[in-house]
Amino acid sequence: MTTLLEELQLADAMPKHYLTSSTEELHERAQRAKVLLGDRLYILGHHYQKDEVIVYADASGDSLQLSQIASTQTADYIIFCGVHFMAETADILTTRNQAVILPDVRAGCSMADMANIDQTERAWTELQKYFGDTIVPLTYVNSTAAIKAFVGRNGGATVTSSNAQEMVEWALTQKTRMLFLPDQHLGRNTAVKLGIPLNRMAIWDPIKQNLELQCAIEDVVVILWKGHCSVHMNFLPKHIANLREKEPDRNILVHPECTYEVVSASDFAGSTKYIIDMIEASEVGSKWAIGTEMNLVNRLITTYPDRDIVSLNPFMCPCLTMNRIDLPHLTWALEELVEGRVINQIVVDEKTSLEAKMALEKMM
Repeated sequence: MTTLLEELQLADAMPKHYLTSSTEELHERAQRAKVLLGDRLYILGHHYQKDEVIVYADASGDSLQLSQIASTQTADYIIFCGVHFMAETADILTTRNQAVILPDVRAGCSMADMANIDQTERAWTELQKYFGDTIVPLTYVNSTAAIKAFVGRNGGATVTSSNAQEMVEWALTQKTRMLFLPDQHLGRNTAVKLGIPLNRMAIWDPIKQNLELQCAIEDVVVILWKGHCSVHMNFLPKHIANLREKEPDRNILVHPECTYEVVSASDFAGSTKYIIDMIEASEVGSKWAIGTEMNLVNRLITTYPDRDIVSLNPFMCPCLTMNRIDLPHLTWALEELVEGRVINQIVVDEKTSLEAKMALEKMM
């Protein structure tokens, strides 16, 4: 019987010599391969990527921003340094003649995995029994192509952390209620911001397959999928309480994937772009504690040494799945392309792409 570690190792076909090569050698080889590929290649790098990878990005940004950039490119090869659902979205928005490549196919997203299509179809059937045809589905872009397609064919749309408020407002003009998946915290924080009381929100538990209620069923407005980001769940109210006591002048800035208790106790909350823009516009010497992924926090610390920036959780680590994209895997993907071989291509079938694009286009 193989262990989980052995299964992961088997899933990764990268030759082992990439792991034993020095960092300097890998950088030389990656740069050489990128130059040889020229205009045939475009590299996208998510904000949460390691510095050793982000230096090769032709564009950096959040997941949807990068997919939108991908849709405007004519390069034969799009290497997406991010996670699986991001590469899927890029494949949906690019042409069939372009190849979208994920340097390590094991780079997934635990949040996206918390809502699979079978669970979602079952939930939809049950929710129709409770509420009839009164629900419009919304899905965070941090979801699989299959979930985006489900939302598209049921009249819904995708959302980002930047436009969640606008999209929730739109959803509630379409139907009496909305189903928000897969991140309950972004859904809850957005709904509260729009004035919807917590006691008018229900939670669908896909494991127990039941609805958790705080009100009469007819009073439910928002149905939240019981999912979360494992990174942002590591920021806790006690971290804020400790800082308030020790450093009351330090601004607390968090991502809305954090819990309602953390967001409500913070000074500011917003998307990755919001966090970056807030720090860029801040005064020299200002003090910040940021509640988001550690690679980004470290990059902000390096970029703005004249600000006093720390992580809200002093024991925070980077997103482990995002960090599967590293210099060895990127170098391997580049050198294979130079040899005319496409590895780890992410392909979304045509039907799923068409339905998912409906959800994406409603938002865009």
